[in-house]
Amino acid sequence: MAETIHVELVYAMPAIQDVIELNLPAGSTVGQAIEASGLLAKHPEIDLTKNKLGIYAKLAKLDTALRDRDRVEIYRPLIADPKEVRKQRAAEGKVMKKGGGEAGDA
Repeated sequence: MAETIHVELVYAMPAIQDVIELNLPAGSTVGQAIEASGLLAKHPEIDLTKNKLGIYAKLAKLDTALRDRDRVEIYRPLIADPKEVRKQRAAEGKVMKKGGGEAGDA
């Protein structure tokens, strides 16, 4: 009997997440797991040339070999650059703090 591994594939959308559990032959890759999951047919917006992939939040490539009980994650593209968002929040915070009066007033 050929050895198999149990893996979980996750694709999260803003409102829900799609979780697929699979049994695959030992030595299967991230790409093979994604193909076997049916997620590409179910979610045509997934583009494996653009979407990043990971195993338990660590970036992985399509040819990465899987181990038993791995969790393969397909990430959506970022809508906003996190650095820019932080800069905007910091700037808004500074503007709000200026209206609070001087620290020496008591």
